[in-house]
Amino acid sequence: MNSNAVIKVEHLRKVYGSTVAVEEVSLEVYEGEIFGMVGPNGAGKTTTTECIEGLRDPDAGSIQVLAMNPQRDGYTLRNRIGVQLQTSALQDRLKVWEALELFASFYPRAVDWKALLEQLGLAEKRNAPFAKLSGGQKQRLFVALALVNDPELVFLDELTTGLDPQARHAIWDLVRGIRDKGKTVFLTTHFMEEAERLCDRVAIIDHGKIVALDTPQNLIRHLDAENRLIFTIDGNLEAQQLLRVQGVTRVEPDNGQFVVYGRGDQLVGDVVHALTSNGLRLRTLRTEEPTLEDVFLSLTGRKMRD
Repeated sequence: MNSNAVIKVEHLRKVYGSTVAVEEVSLEVYEGEIFGMVGPNGAGKTTTTECIEGLRDPDAGSIQVLAMNPQRDGYTLRNRIGVQLQTSALQDRLKVWEALELFASFYPRAVDWKALLEQLGLAEKRNAPFAKLSGGQKQRLFVALALVNDPELVFLDELTTGLDPQARHAIWDLVRGIRDKGKTVFLTTHFMEEAERLCDRVAIIDHGKIVALDTPQNLIRHLDAENRLIFTIDGNLEAQQLLRVQGVTRVEPDNGQFVVYGRGDQLVGDVVHALTSNGLRLRTLRTEEPTLEDVFLSLTGRKMRD
């Protein structure tokens, strides 16, 4: 990954009346990476993103995007960035090709949108009105509109909300493809799995402040969270039998199954050995390693809300 910073934010502050929406946010986004920002509703991620895009004026701090000031150089900057639209931005009867032709006309330099249709799997929907597109097709169209000016930096906001798993994975592949073409992606999402799978680095924002910023792997590693074993057995199990196993910290019965929490590379083998040694036969067994959602809950104390 190139270490050249395409976004630099220092001590960003934004206030609405008596409400401090963003307080002392500082971050850098590097060329060629997928950078994710996650946070609960009202945490400040939308305000931060809109200040970076030049849609809102900060009350304090400095922002540079592609070595420009988004507020002062907004017109020039908009020719070099792409911003994904929300559903309400297009009229139902507008055809796919009409939307792309319209948006291409906004820029002095635009790519061949017909090639974009092919790349994004929308060629067969060229003449379809927006209202007739599926959720996944609409999102791919929004991506096409964000790419029509061949931007160096692309902003994608809650890209897969409301999509089924198959469509979501298809969109993830699209985002990776954008990065693989040398572009930089700034992604906001409320799906922890999405951030963990897609992003090179993630910033977690809460109460207007960044509470963590690192690679998903490092964030998970530094949490030092417990692994979980979830299993069902034939026979009766006393929790005390497993609490003596090295690495096990607690055992919780849960609707006919057991959840064992613990640490250590030998945890699974030692627990299985303890069960079989006591004449207990496993019916089902699965393991769960710590995830970015565990990090999020640990830092913010609350689940992500739509």
